[in-house]
Amino acid sequence: MKKVLFILALALTGSMTFAQDTPLEISGSADVYYKYDFAKQPNIGTSFATDQNSVSLGMIDIALKKTTGKTSFVGEVSFGPRGQYQSIMNGDGADVDNNSFHIQNLYATYAATDKLSFTAGFMGTFIGYEVISPVGNFHYSTSYLFTNGPFQNAGVKANYAFSDKVGLMVGAFNDKWNFYSADPMKGLNAIGAQLSFAPTESISAYLNFMDGSVSGTIVDLTATFQLTDKFKLGLNSADYSQEGDQGYTGVALYPSVAVTENFGLGLRGEYFKFKENSGDTSVTAFTLSANLKAGGLTVIPEFRLDTGKDDIFVKSDLAPTKSASQASIALVYAF
Repeated sequence: MKKVLFILALALTGSMTFAQDTPLEISGSADVYYKYDFAKQPNIGTSFATDQNSVSLGMIDIALKKTTGKTSFVGEVSFGPRGQYQSIMNGDGADVDNNSFHIQNLYATYAATDKLSFTAGFMGTFIGYEVISPVGNFHYSTSYLFTNGPFQNAGVKANYAFSDKVGLMVGAFNDKWNFYSADPMKGLNAIGAQLSFAPTESISAYLNFMDGSVSGTIVDLTATFQLTDKFKLGLNSADYSQEGDQGYTGVALYPSVAVTENFGLGLRGEYFKFKENSGDTSVTAFTLSANLKAGGLTVIPEFRLDTGKDDIFVKSDLAPTKSASQASIALVYAF
């Protein structure tokens, strides 16, 4: 699964028995970027990399993992715009100077058997293809599906591995996405589930579902196909709805090729549509990125072109237009 930093979560909630204590494990990442929008101002409304014509911070992310017998703990904190106020709301999200919400993961797991485990806490969402940490994504900019979907979910869940090819997660979650605490009148108002299927080593798929009176209903499919040793295809499709025909629907494809061991090229093609009472417009976006690796460092040069059905972008003179383009380069270091 593509969620690299969240491999910690998969390791804890998968089918294994914790037989002995392990040393404290520390991992994480740090990233900076430069972006230039050809309209000479921020123009594409997706998460992160929002600064125009500036060498800017992403975040520094630190994840801790500890296993003792059958119980395990994960804590992950981040500092910087990408991991703080651009990821998790602090009040209304406006007072960024006083932002203190920077926990990405904070949960514990108990492995009842080698097939069944239970997890409780604040967890990176199981929905979607892309994640907050740039280490987990091929592209540095993010999709509309990622921006409009959940980032984290707080709650309790159970994972059961029917076999090494099929697994099921079911859980109860707080009424809202991305919040540590629930409305006390609603509590664990949302239910969620994930069916995982990996028929071969080269194919994996995850069918995800969440429903709640506050959070709305989302159905999401992610899949990865390793078609050859060098060529991989990713897929993300989702439909999100709330009362009154609000929400969105979309699909994204992620073909990528490993040209060499340390150089890869990837394209993200996405179609995203807001439903009638959420704007009733759509956008098609193409993002071409390269990954150049040297040790723990990945350099990601990128070009992106978004085209809307309507005039949802602006030109350099602020006149409305249907398209926007940007170029960026990011430095991402994983440790």
